[in-house]
Amino acid sequence: MTRPTALIAEDEKLLAQALRGELAQAWPELDVLAMVGDGGSAVSEALRLLPDVLFLDIRMPGQDGLAAAAELADAWPLERAPLPQLVFVTAYDEYAVRAFEQHAVDYVLKPVQPERLRKTTARLQASLAARAPVEAVPNGTGAALEETLAQWRRMLSAAGNGALPGQPAPLKRIAASDAGSSGATVRMVPVDEVLYFEAADKYVRVLTAGHEYLIRTPLKQLLPQLDANAFWQVHRAVVVNTEAIESVHRDEAGKLHLQLRGRKERLAVSRLFAHLFRAM
Repeated sequence: MTRPTALIAEDEKLLAQALRGELAQAWPELDVLAMVGDGGSAVSEALRLLPDVLFLDIRMPGQDGLAAAAELADAWPLERAPLPQLVFVTAYDEYAVRAFEQHAVDYVLKPVQPERLRKTTARLQASLAARAPVEAVPNGTGAALEETLAQWRRMLSAAGNGALPGQPAPLKRIAASDAGSSGATVRMVPVDEVLYFEAADKYVRVLTAGHEYLIRTPLKQLLPQLDANAFWQVHRAVVVNTEAIESVHRDEAGKLHLQLRGRKERLAVSRLFAHLFRAM
C-alpha cells in the first residue's frame, strides 16, 4: 500500500516547518512531498506532484489559498488522480473558526495546535480510506467526485466568508471607470445592468450589454456585496447575472459554456460550479 502524500502551502517558513513537524507526530505515514510559500507555486507543484492532501494557508502573498484551490479544482487531472483532500491553514479568528465548524470544514490553526491537528488527520485518514480509486471513475464522474466537489465548495464558502461578522446590503450601483480611459471620470453603473464581472490582472471588468468598465475591488471582496440570488459565480474569475443567461452549452469535452443576452462571447463554467446547471 502506498504512503499518503501531502503538499503544504504556507508563506511563513517557521510555521510551515512547525506544521510539518506536528504532522510527522500525528500521522507518521504521511509523506510531505513539498512546501511552498505562495498560491501560484501551490498550484504548479500540486499539479506536478498530485498529492492526496493539500494544506493551504488562506492568506498568502499574490494568489491566496482560496484562489489556488479554485484553480486546482478546475485544472486537476481526474484521469490521473482523485481530487485531493483540502485543509485550510488560518490564524485564529473567531468568525472563521465558527464558519469552519458550522460547515464541518477541516482546518489547522496557526500556531499549530496538536489536538486540533490530530482531529484533522483522523478525518483525512478516514476520507482517504473510503476514496474510490481512479480506475473506478476514469472519466472524472460519479457520486464520489460530486461529493468531493461539494465539500470543496463548502470549504471555499466558509473560508471566504468566515472572517466577516455580517453581510452588507447588496450593492445597487458600482462606481467604475470606462475601460481604456485615464480613470478621471467615474461612472455610477446600476448593478442590475451588469451582465457579468470578470477578474483581469489588477482590475475587475464590469460588462454590460454595450459597455465595459473597470473597478479595482477584487472579485472575492465584491462577491459578498452582490445579491446571491441574482449573481452566481461560475468560474474562479467570473460572476454572472442569472437574468442575463440565455443558454448553456456543453462542448465535446463535456465542459459547460454560457451564452449571455447582449454579449457575443461565451463564458466557461468551471468544474466547481457545474452543479448549478445540473439539468444540462
